[in-house]
Amino acid sequence: MPSLLERLPSGSRIAVIRLRSLGDCVLTTPALALLKEYRPDLRVAMVAEDRFRAVFEGNPDIDAILSPSIGELMRWRARLTVNLHGGTRSMVLTAASGAGMRAGFGHHRYSFLYSAKIPRAQEILGEERPVHTAEHIASAMFWMGVPRATIPRAKLSVAMSGDAARISACATVLHPFASEPGKTWPAERFIEVAKYLKANGVEPVFIAGPGDDATAFQSFQVLRAAPLEDVKSLIAGAQMFIGNDSGPAHIAAAFGVPVVAIFGASNPVTWAPWRTEARVLTSPQGIGAIETAEVIAAIDSLKKVRA
Repeated sequence: MPSLLERLPSGSRIAVIRLRSLGDCVLTTPALALLKEYRPDLRVAMVAEDRFRAVFEGNPDIDAILSPSIGELMRWRARLTVNLHGGTRSMVLTAASGAGMRAGFGHHRYSFLYSAKIPRAQEILGEERPVHTAEHIASAMFWMGVPRATIPRAKLSVAMSGDAARISACATVLHPFASEPGKTWPAERFIEVAKYLKANGVEPVFIAGPGDDATAFQSFQVLRAAPLEDVKSLIAGAQMFIGNDSGPAHIAAAFGVPVVAIFGASNPVTWAPWRTEARVLTSPQGIGAIETAEVIAAIDSLKKVRA
């Protein structure tokens, strides 16, 4: 039986839904690259929340970026809608898209709405092991008909201009925030690392989102509540990235920036920086048990690799 992609006429429109989070959005781009390499004739629209729109802007594998609006999605007139999210809102969008073919992972709640249920990544890849998120998403493309291939690095576009780009030229970026306490390394240890960098002639620059309290880091440069495009520009030109397991770490990996990733509650097999030089630090006792000296040793190790 022909695959889903083989059944699509030349020039068909596809809608790919990926709501939340920043890291998931970044790690969707390798799958889009595989899709477009195999079927460059297809017109691909990315359905994403406005706050993550900058992840996909300028990406040559994407023909349109749609807000998660039923009206906007219906106007796209997709022949195939692929739901990579699986939440209630994405299911409503999938059902309302008007696409004759609707695909998503079979484990999604309300998967009865799909005309094609994608199996587990392990089944598609033929390997019963924990898979990275980039592999999980790319496996959907393989199942739909893209020939098996090496999954590339995430692909982001950036305009290297403005203050963020100027700052990044000699900076190491630190991101001391995360979505939950169990994923957040103590602020005082980030400060110790920043002082170490400063003493060794490297400018530390902290990044903080709109809801983050950056008071503890006010003696250093801090990029506060900046547009995502500026965050990308800063990270893209940085010497190194040091931070908790969070979306900015995946942005760094997408630009090939060396990453020191400090992990707590999440699984590094699933969420480690994808296809960049990286040192991933964990502890069975939790993130608070990771010492400053371990992070500094990881920094020095990456410096030697780059030398």
